[in-house]
Amino acid sequence: MSLPERFEELRRRHALAELGGGEERVRRQHKAGKKVARERLELLLDKGTFAEVDKFVVHQSHDFGMAEQQVLGDGVVTGSGRIHGRPVFVFAQDFTVFGGSLSEAYARKICKIMDLAVKTGVPVIGLNDSGGARIQEGVVSLAGYADIFLRNTLASGVVPQISAVMGPCAGGAVYSPAITDFVFMVKHSSYMFVTGPDVIKAVTHEEVSAEELGGAGTHAATSGVAHFAAESEEECLALIRELLTFLPQNNLEDPPIRATLDPADRVDESLQTIVPEQPNKPYDIKEIIRTVLDDHFFFEVHADYAQNIVVGFGGLGGRPVGIVANQPAHLAGCLDISASLKGARFVRFCDCFNVPLVTFEDVPGFLPGTAQEYGGIIKHGAKLLYAYCEATVPKITVITRKAYGGAYCVMSSKHIRGDANFAYPTAEIAVMGPDGAVNILYRRELEQAADAGAFKDEKTREYREKFANPFVAAERGYVDEVIEPRYTRSRLIAMLDLLHTKRDSNPPKKHGNIPL
Repeated sequence: MSLPERFEELRRRHALAELGGGEERVRRQHKAGKKVARERLELLLDKGTFAEVDKFVVHQSHDFGMAEQQVLGDGVVTGSGRIHGRPVFVFAQDFTVFGGSLSEAYARKICKIMDLAVKTGVPVIGLNDSGGARIQEGVVSLAGYADIFLRNTLASGVVPQISAVMGPCAGGAVYSPAITDFVFMVKHSSYMFVTGPDVIKAVTHEEVSAEELGGAGTHAATSGVAHFAAESEEECLALIRELLTFLPQNNLEDPPIRATLDPADRVDESLQTIVPEQPNKPYDIKEIIRTVLDDHFFFEVHADYAQNIVVGFGGLGGRPVGIVANQPAHLAGCLDISASLKGARFVRFCDCFNVPLVTFEDVPGFLPGTAQEYGGIIKHGAKLLYAYCEATVPKITVITRKAYGGAYCVMSSKHIRGDANFAYPTAEIAVMGPDGAVNILYRRELEQAADAGAFKDEKTREYREKFANPFVAAERGYVDEVIEPRYTRSRLIAMLDLLHTKRDSNPPKKHGNIPL
């Protein structure tokens, strides 16, 4: 073969690989409202930065007529690129090739880039759109999944791992996204489940659609598997690009500074009145969060799940921070099983990747009830406590109103290595609320009082004046400073600057035993 012919052969192979499963299957993918793998990568990555690897790989299966069905690339596009100028490794499953099903060769391609990502300290992004294991390859395909799961686990806490589910993801395939740090889904075109609707109907006689069982809405609001549910593929990929602006490349780096013109000493008078005078009146904690953060921008995570706790990212003086906040507008801000899981997972992620934690606290306690107790609120609540105790990143807490009982301890209190703990004058730091305390302390007197209502009102007022305020805790040093709300931003930024060089560690051990 002459040199020009060799070049022509190379170009021919490139064109074949880029065609995926062929024009007809590409048309079908587009008709379903979905993009193909390379189109998605073009939207995700900075223009012209994608460098593909293993473009000409083919499967090595010869059973069931597969020897005659070889497609260059074998159903997954892998390589590297840049997002906002920073390198990432990527893989995008191609549903037009054997339904995106995973083969041995396909798995090796993904494992190769995951190994490189860990060695180089670069995030990994996977775009999932697959029918599952390639049945024609049997156990070899299953082994490929296990190889990927192992790498997901070993990379956890070393480099950020992000999964976008942009089509089907079923059976064993779901466990790779589940191990990664953030899961994105697209409404009405993606779904995840271990067993599908047909199997469920056969085994349990339940009838459920794929969307109800494992759609983006279900996983974003009910199961908590998905952190983001996007309206379209374009929005999904744009959200991934935004998320990465808050994250470091790996666990040895600090998050990137985000440029802002928002003054560090900005004073917001509106904060003075956001927390109501009435202790039982709800308010939206996100009003405080957005007001305090750079440019009033809050990138919320898990927005539709366990809404009694709010988590997400923002900037303070250009430094990315992780926000954890009780939400009085939902279940009065109580901690329950779902909120504990959501908070713990987020706190641990921030600690893995050196993102300082800012906690806004207004928590009346743990949600009571048999459903919570039978569901294991004790062990699940302990996960949030464990996560905060374990975290060594800078931890700053602002108590806006209620901080009652064990929930006070859990929410990054001074006693579990909180670095800086502030309180508003509206803060109430106590074992429990005044009403409940009086019922216990004066139970006999209430039973015997001629006017029990008046007696209770008097004792409740007395308890509130004595304990339901931040000053007893401040006298003990459990709160570093009682601040006016309008100065929240400037105090947080000043403290973050001081804590930037913080170094702390946990006792040497293989790993702790978090109460799973």
